[in-house]
Amino acid sequence: MTTDVPEHALTLPGELSGLVERFDHLALAVHDVRRTLPLLGFLGATYRTGGHHRTQRFRWVQFDLAAGPKLELLQPLDPDDRSNFLVRFLATNGEGPHHVTFKVRDIVRTVTAVRELGYDVVGEDFTEANWKEAFVHPKSSHGLLIQIAEWDDAIPLRHRPLAEVLAEPDPPR
Repeated sequence: MTTDVPEHALTLPGELSGLVERFDHLALAVHDVRRTLPLLGFLGATYRTGGHHRTQRFRWVQFDLAAGPKLELLQPLDPDDRSNFLVRFLATNGEGPHHVTFKVRDIVRTVTAVRELGYDVVGEDFTEANWKEAFVHPKSSHGLLIQIAEWDDAIPLRHRPLAEVLAEPDPPR
């Protein structure tokens, strides 16, 4: 038996209309980026860029997928640091999907509108010039951590060879 869904169920309030530009990437939590590379080769992924997040202490590496959005791998820099969010995530959930990222046109308006819809927004960080982010908490979004972020695609990312990103020593604490 099918229940009809009212037409207005997927109609966004005016304040949200047009704020989400695109689904940008899926981030996977992994213990070791290197061990994931054969799978990415099989999927036809091509390396994009990567680096270390100095304050949150993780390595991130992005790949383009032929079929559309990017795939990002997140690896903790110190797998024994139980205070690190990614170490705790891996201990609880194992390797796998961590979050999805949507590029938005105006982060402040988006966060306000999402909250008005009743979702719990956490982790707001608008301090960087070309990277502003917030997260919709998974307890209010059916178990999915959703990152909403604003950046200017016209500002190119610094391209670093994959070997350099993987060989970079972990920064001091």
